[in-house]
Amino acid sequence: MQGDALALLADALALLADALALSADALVLSADALALSADELVLSVDALALQGIAKFNSLRINEMLY
Repeated sequence: MQGDALALLADALALLADALALSADALVLSADALALSADELVLSVDALALQGIAKFNSLRINEMLY
């Protein structure tokens, strides 16, 4: 009887450990997704900066041609 209860308790603890491991994996994936989003934002800012520089250069060239 006590052996069965201990076995059930061990199984419950093993399931809890598995659930915690899955939660940790989910947190790691969420952190990775956030890092990718941050990288995407940096690339967007860089692209906008390059567009601004190109526009500025284009305007300066037009000024010099006139």
